[in-house]
Amino acid sequence: MIQRQRVERINVGIFAHVDAGKTTTTEHILYESGRIRALGSVDSGTALTDSMEVERQRGISVRAALASFSWRGVQMNLVDTPGHVDFLSEVERSLRVMDCAVLILSAVEGVQAQSEMIWNALRKLGIPTLILVNKMDRIGADPAAVLTQARTYLSGDIVPVQQPLYREREYIGAADLWSEGADAAARTELLEALAERDEELLELYMAGGTADLAQWKRELAVRTAAGRMYPLVYGVAAKGLGVTALLDAMTEYFPRAGGDAEQPVSGIVYNIQRDKSMGRMAFVRLYQGTIRNRDTVMNYTQEVQVKVTQIRKVEGGRTEDVGALEAGDIAVVYGLSGVRIGDVLGRPEAIPQEAKLAVPLLTVRVFWGADADDHKVIAAFQELADEDPLLDTQWLQEERELHIKVMGPIQLEILDSVLQERFGLKVTFGQPSVIYRETPSRAGEGYVAYLMPKPCWAILRFQIEPGPPGSGLVYESLVRSSDLLPQYQNETARRVPEALQQGLRGWEVTDLKITLVEGNHHVWHTHPLDFAVATPMAIMDGLAHTGTSLLEPILQVRIVVPEENGGRVMNDLVQMRGTFEPPVLQGERMIIEGRLPLATSLDYPVTLSSYTKGRSTFTSFFAGYEPCPPDVTAERTRRGVNPLDQAKYILSVRKALQG
Repeated sequence: MIQRQRVERINVGIFAHVDAGKTTTTEHILYESGRIRALGSVDSGTALTDSMEVERQRGISVRAALASFSWRGVQMNLVDTPGHVDFLSEVERSLRVMDCAVLILSAVEGVQAQSEMIWNALRKLGIPTLILVNKMDRIGADPAAVLTQARTYLSGDIVPVQQPLYREREYIGAADLWSEGADAAARTELLEALAERDEELLELYMAGGTADLAQWKRELAVRTAAGRMYPLVYGVAAKGLGVTALLDAMTEYFPRAGGDAEQPVSGIVYNIQRDKSMGRMAFVRLYQGTIRNRDTVMNYTQEVQVKVTQIRKVEGGRTEDVGALEAGDIAVVYGLSGVRIGDVLGRPEAIPQEAKLAVPLLTVRVFWGADADDHKVIAAFQELADEDPLLDTQWLQEERELHIKVMGPIQLEILDSVLQERFGLKVTFGQPSVIYRETPSRAGEGYVAYLMPKPCWAILRFQIEPGPPGSGLVYESLVRSSDLLPQYQNETARRVPEALQQGLRGWEVTDLKITLVEGNHHVWHTHPLDFAVATPMAIMDGLAHTGTSLLEPILQVRIVVPEENGGRVMNDLVQMRGTFEPPVLQGERMIIEGRLPLATSLDYPVTLSSYTKGRSTFTSFFAGYEPCPPDVTAERTRRGVNPLDQAKYILSVRKALQG
């Protein structure tokens, strides 16, 4: 048997806060590598990875874009991710399938809110990371201050492997600290950083063994690949300065993608897009095995066999049929009928965990004119929800209302453009309202004996207890299989999260532990769907006994304003029920960090920009749900019949199940 030569491959994501220069960096990487012959531009709408019309018009990335190229004999799959917080779901999905990451920081703005959030996700997943300090030629560029910030807010294990040559308009590039003529003090700092983290290297350093720089560089590569140290480089992506050095650093410090092409298939669908001629495009990262054109593969998540019609590499508007997808690689797979984001293909064992970043905090009602076809509008939003499940499109049949969940106002603007461009539909959106949650106020029990009208028999008793903040739902069963058959227990466990979608006030119930402490079925009269009917009644009975407390979303904010506006900002924060740390003066600017309820601060960025005459920045990210003050109330209209009205609920559900 002929042994196939293994291709060296690196899968790397480009991440940053908005406007730090991700797409520009990607464009220059593709140009320097020879993948494209002419440079595109974000400002002129010609960047390869901004393929949507709305991206070209707005000059921002909305979708994660995949590009492939070769550098020094290594195949690279590069994903350029959106920087705006409203498109965090795209970042989240990309993080899951990347082996390595480049985090870009602006040499002027430094570490910003989203940089910090992405960094925490990268560390949670153990993804090796390089840092590029971009925009070194800008007025106000301060690499020393950015390094201090990075070590304070991100990690003390960040180490520069270059020495910047001048700054601001005089910046001409950066010197490699591993080269013979490098700055002695800067190199000493690099070697000491390595020596401090390894006893053998420390002994070598103390003995004066620093001549073999190649050995020290290999040691840094080992620590980088293990996610224990993070090399930092400098550049000006818009001018191509430092891009070649960045590419070299990626090949020198990043580990290669693993996986065995001969093993059974194991992969994940991390993105769904539409192609006008080819239909649904499933972006697949394969961890084990090989998929070829016309193969049949198992969709493990949906438990169905699906047929592959074609496998392509897609970049911008261009596609190339590659015929096969091997372990370690990423490509677009066509023909996977009914496939959804997050579906596992083949075996699940090789799939890594995911980091949850994106939480939609606003709900919006969609309106359209009388001349528009309801079915077309609903179908369009359902198609968009296939591509971004967090939209959670809900059509309320009885009320004839369509509701979606969004991250923020920019996302609504983009949705408006996409609906017109792609579907020819004109819609308007209602005023966004905050998504609250509920949590049990105390411990209690929920019970139901669903015995009428015959034939049915399902008895359930749940213990419901409040859980720690951020714990979500924890479920377990203490019932023996002799009392309640495993198939009925499985049906009950499956229905518990559904039953918690609407609590006493109509909001999702979270941060609780539910234990099934009693369960019975009847040998003759029980049908598995009896537990689909009984579970929501028992859960709601329990919540009626525990009561629920209201939770509201809280933002972590960083506000930078001229010093003279600092007093007003702090007063505003107090008025909005916010809390903040002592402000920090940086030149003539004041930096204020704190926490704010989303409900009181929805319009504040606009207000702040207005009274500071545009000389302020307001950055925020979701920090979690916290209890509302007693005087804050928020109710949501319940969809469907309340399970607390058991007689009416049983009739409605049985009718629906029969239908």
